[in-house]
This record gives sequence, C-alpha cells and structure tokens, in this order.
Amino acid sequence: MKLDPSRAKALSSAISSVTQRIEAVAGGRNVRLVAVSKLKPASDILALYQESKQLHFGENYAQELMEKAAVLPRDIRWHFIGGLQSNKCKPLTSTIPNLFLVSSVDSQKKATQLDKGRAELSSSQPSTSSLTLGPLNIHIQINTSGEESKSGVTPGLEATSLARHILTSCPHLNLLGLMTIGAIARSKAAKEGEENEDFIALRGERDRLEGELGDELKGRRLELSMGMSDDFEGAIGMGSDEVRVGSTIFGERPAKEDFKVKRQVEAGKE
Repeated sequence: MKLDPSRAKALSSAISSVTQRIEAVAGGRNVRLVAVSKLKPASDILALYQESKQLHFGENYAQELMEKAAVLPRDIRWHFIGGLQSNKCKPLTSTIPNLFLVSSVDSQKKATQLDKGRAELSSSQPSTSSLTLGPLNIHIQINTSGEESKSGVTPGLEATSLARHILTSCPHLNLLGLMTIGAIARSKAAKEGEENEDFIALRGERDRLEGELGDELKGRRLELSMGMSDDFEGAIGMGSDEVRVGSTIFGERPAKEDFKVKRQVEAGKE
C-alpha cells in the first residue's frame, strides 16, 4: 500500500496535537483516543499506525470495517461505532479477530447476535494460533438527549435490562461501559461555560448501573465513552475514559458513497 509522505506527516501532526490536548485536561488519567476513520482511505490509517503508533480506529459502516480489517495490520484495534443492524452483528464479530469493541449496542437481540458471532470465531481459531480471543468488549449506547433521531436505550429500566442480559446471558461479551452521542445544542452550550447535560446524564446512569448491578459486575467499574471532535476536552473534564475524534485528525470527509477499499489498495500498488 503506497503512502503519501506529505499526507502522513500532516496526519501525524494532527493526532499529536489531539493527544497533547487530551493530556492537558486528563489529569494523569489514561484516556483512550479512537481515531474515527470512516470514509477515509486505508492508507491514512496505515500512516497513523506506522508514524504515530496509533492502534485504536473507529468505523461506522460494517462493510467498510470488514474490508479495511482484511488489508491492514492485524494488531490494529478496531472499534465499531456506527448504527448497528441486527443482520450485520454476527458477520462483524465472526470475521474480525482484532475487533476490540462494539460501541453502539442498544438491544438484547443485537447483543445476542454479537455474542454468537464471537463464539463462532473463537471456536474456529486453529490450535496453533498465537491470538487468544477473549470476550468482545461492548458499550451500551444510551440515548441521553431523548432525541428520536438518536439510537440508544432509554436511561433506567431499559438500560438495566440490557446490561443484565449482557452480563448474564452473553458469555462471549464483556460489558466495558456506556456510550452516548449527545445533542449538538448541548455541546454548543457547554462551550459557553455550561456543563453538558448529556455527559451529566451518562455519568449518572453509569453510577446507577454500578449500584444496581454490583453483584453481576463483581465490583468492576464501567467506563464512559463520550466526547467527539467538538467537545472531547469538556467530556474528559467530566470523566470520559474514551473520546472519538475524526475530522480534527483526518479533515473533512467526502459524502458517503460506495466505499471501495480494495480498489484503493490495488491503486496504491501501482
């Protein structure tokens, strides 16, 4: 795969700046940076992997993720962060050994399908494989803003039911934490000095679930995934353990179209 040195340098500079901004507000905490690479070429990901040692990359479309995972280094830690369709769950988790986390789980049906796919992949690993597959990390997506356009479960009984299902009925999944994509208006208000209501709500929901499901969690804490390019510093200040940053690193994305990863890879070999 051919890399453009000037593009690689620009990407490295951008992610270095983001990392410095994270460290400035993290107070010594280890905050995971997920570079959101949707609709960006595989060569961009490879450049950040090689030049900046970035391992965590997020994708929104299942087919694009599967194609990129097939041509990029196997120690990249992929995150699926987009809207999750039930019929894509099993193919996603049964074909990508280095899928690190699925962040958009919002139903028991989807969790069950993800669990089945991970079980299938685990059982198909050859005994000589050096890769040990543990449970797949999962975030439950919480709709903290109440917007109908947003995916996610409602805080309260719905979230508790889904969390309990994952903890007790999905042995190949690991409930790592909660995720939200908040309202744009709330993000803008936070920039003007107000605390982000979505981040407050997610933190409260995490605390409630840890209290109600203490036995199932066995004392384990749940992480928070909140904050994107426009508000990640505020999210970290309110306790986020993971931020998802795309355009600040990669620049603006093209309009969605049929993404041809394999075609780009072949072109890069010429």
